Amino acid sequence: MLLSRSLRRKLLATVLGSVGFLLLYEATVMDSRGVPGAQPPAVATGSRVQFIATAYCKGQTTASGVAAQNGVAAADPQMLPEGSVVRLEGVPERHRGIYTVLDTGPKVVGRHLDLYIWSCNEALTFGRRAVTVTVLRLGWKPNDAVPAVSLRQD
Repeated sequence: MLLSRSLRRKLLATVLGSVGFLLLYEATVMDSRGVPGAQPPAVATGSRVQFIATAYCKGQTTASGVAAQNGVAAADPQMLPEGSVVRLEGVPERHRGIYTVLDTGPKVVGRHLDLYIWSCNEALTFGRRAVTVTVLRLGWKPNDAVPAVSLRQD
């Protein structure tokens, strides 16, 4: 009632509302990915690390330009850069083995691994599970590979 009679009060309410909206609209939200030290530590070649694995079936081309196919995984480039080769344990026998990280995704952050599975029904039944990942190679550099057998004898 008080606001409806006075033109000054209406203008004041409109200006305050506009300023409040503008301040709220321009506010920035802190994202943990932008804070130094908040990133998960990168893994080292040869290390065994716990990850959470899920599966996906859609898509034709990965972030690296390779066609999506069995043996392809998506990972956070901060943890496992493209070209990394990993051995997966803790999954059904059919999906156990060696995967190459050739893809990324907006929801693949931190210690999360997304495996490409051709069958969408099989990808849905795969679910979300804890897996052990052994890093065999980190990125595209062949020199960063873990030797299968040490030839040196002491």
